[in-house]
Amino acid sequence: MRDRILVTGGTGKTGRLVADGLTDRGIEARTATRRPSSADQVRFDWTDTTTYDAALDGVASIYLVAPTDRADHLSVMRPFLEKALARVPGRLVLLSASSLNEGDPMMGEVHAWLHAHAPRWTVLRPSWFMQNLTTQHLSSIRGDGCIYSATADGRVPFIDAVDIAAVAVEALCNPALASGDQVLTGPEALTYDEVARAISQVIDRPVRHCRLSTQELVARYEASGLPHDYAVMLAGMDEAIAGGAEDRITMDVQEITGRPATSLASFLASQRATFEGV
Repeated sequence: MRDRILVTGGTGKTGRLVADGLTDRGIEARTATRRPSSADQVRFDWTDTTTYDAALDGVASIYLVAPTDRADHLSVMRPFLEKALARVPGRLVLLSASSLNEGDPMMGEVHAWLHAHAPRWTVLRPSWFMQNLTTQHLSSIRGDGCIYSATADGRVPFIDAVDIAAVAVEALCNPALASGDQVLTGPEALTYDEVARAISQVIDRPVRHCRLSTQELVARYEASGLPHDYAVMLAGMDEAIAGGAEDRITMDVQEITGRPATSLASFLASQRATFEGV
């Protein structure tokens, strides 16, 4: 019986945690990456079909992370998915987003394709990662004392990537889990004003939510080097948050993993050194 699981995006925020979680269960995790650096990694590139066979060798299930350098996800992923369906007996688990329904652009199209073609599939639709505060927002928090967004008073149920990975591992390992999508959230929906105050309390210096219009956020993204269309799409997600699109809480993390989702307060406390630049 095959117990090897392929983890695409295996060096990313959730992929490395999924690989660790599988290893903890005694399951071989094969990390797929463009630049393998160890024996448990395999070279894989969505756009290079010659990398597919080695990646799929002996694989029982797959964790799928869409390429991050483009938005036409189904067109670039479909050749690999078709080959995977012919060779992989287990579940295909796709990381998507709570803002993307089945059939929507980007991962939403892949979601619809899996539903139509895969015998066993799970689509994880997490809300915004808590880790965004220690990556994309970190520079402005440290330098400006600001979190920039166009979310206004919209609420977001931020989720820890650790919890997303725990759900993914369960989906990959538990054949009894029914196919479908799981909307994953943290235990509370917060405005960015509330998040900024929470960070202030942890690091003991002022952090505020610097409110931008959607167009101002587009300009900020473009100034950082993002293409116009991608900047517009990202800023539009903030606009959707302002309209209440993310203001919901689910119990899926606890129901699937058997433990409650991590609170933002707990996450921030664990990241104090990161915010302080220690």
